[in-house]
Amino acid sequence: MSGLDRWRWRRVLVRGASMVPALRDGDVVVVRTRATARAGDVVLVRWASRPAQLSVKRAVRREGAGWHVVGDNAFGSTDSRELGPAAVLGVVAWRLWPKPRRIR
Repeated sequence: MSGLDRWRWRRVLVRGASMVPALRDGDVVVVRTRATARAGDVVLVRWASRPAQLSVKRAVRREGAGWHVVGDNAFGSTDSRELGPAAVLGVVAWRLWPKPRRIR
């Protein structure tokens, strides 16, 4: 069991502008690590080619053993269009800071 899936809920700091306008650099979100992703969900992912990097993206469709994910900001995102399918580690449920709200 990795450190990430040990807990049902995890706080994650969003870095970068790839998810603007849904999320911005510096937002703090809550991720449900044992949730099942669906198309349209905002998810926490990891790519095989970048195992040390976690990213927040939007799930588009299942693709083989992973998911095709993209950033909401197409011009400021490195995502499945360049890196291929990603492993989904959890589903973003809430933004805690700066303006708390549910993420859909």
